[in-house]
Amino acid sequence: MTEQTQETLTLAKSITRAMHDEMTANRKVLILGEDIGKLGGVYRVTEGLQATFGENRVLDTPLGEAGIIGTSIGMALRGYRPVAEIQFDGFVFPGFNQITSQLAKMHGRTLGHYTVPVTVRIPYGGMIGSIEHHSESPEALFTHTPGLRVVTPSNPHDAYWMLRKSIAHPDPVIYFEPKRRYWSKGEVDFTDTGFDPFKAQVVREGADLTLVAYGPLVPVALAAAKAAEEDGRSIEVIDLRSLSPLDFPTIIASVEKTGRLVVTHEAPVFGGIGADIASTISERCFFHLEAPVLRVGGFHMPYPVSRVEEEYVPGIDRMLDAVDRSFAY
Repeated sequence: MTEQTQETLTLAKSITRAMHDEMTANRKVLILGEDIGKLGGVYRVTEGLQATFGENRVLDTPLGEAGIIGTSIGMALRGYRPVAEIQFDGFVFPGFNQITSQLAKMHGRTLGHYTVPVTVRIPYGGMIGSIEHHSESPEALFTHTPGLRVVTPSNPHDAYWMLRKSIAHPDPVIYFEPKRRYWSKGEVDFTDTGFDPFKAQVVREGADLTLVAYGPLVPVALAAAKAAEEDGRSIEVIDLRSLSPLDFPTIIASVEKTGRLVVTHEAPVFGGIGADIASTISERCFFHLEAPVLRVGGFHMPYPVSRVEEEYVPGIDRMLDAVDRSFAY
């Protein structure tokens, strides 16, 4: 019987499939978190895995993120490859000390003698009709921490391979899942074994302006680029995929071609990843830029109630406004 090489999956199911396939390929891979076993997780992303692999490899944990991360670190030091699930973005903070003080530092602290191949899955972002601690985008807190790799997919194919490569990687990886995209569907190519999760991808070619996005906002950026086409503007869209390390060569090559850059993310603009991209591109592409690098993101405030979250999270109109401001120079 010929093994299926492609399949249409939701982003959530592509993550489930990635864990299933990696656990099948390597018995040292196990997953742990709150309600991930019999319940299958809040979003049912781990559904069926405990029935397949048993309670010794799919562990329901007490409600305590510090314990989940600390246990994962200990398991990794003993040769396992734990995949820890945090239920919601805002729930990661009780485990933040373990991540930044221990997980990120262990390899350097032991002068490279130990690796801690822990993957931490964190559903993040808004537009699900929920409030603070359920709709936040804390990725910059992790990219600011040396020793961690931080990635986020925008489509099912990337979600599948990004997670498999993260689990197999010797470094700890923070894997941010855009929960508003869990139900979006796409083709997953199971033969794409050369997939590089740390390289950005040009998802739409363009000549007049570069629009950089990641995770949940990539589809919005693509829609904005399509809308700008009606005004005769050719927008190139880059999906960062990896937030740490950042693939600056891909961004630089695009900006040298287009001369303009807009960076967008759901997280607040102040202190966000867009700030680092803007400063680096301003330094390295100064003589290619036709306008200042512009940023579009959340406001410097706690995530609002669902009635007004559409005003907080960048949409097509706010992206196109930044495009217009760039072309005004």
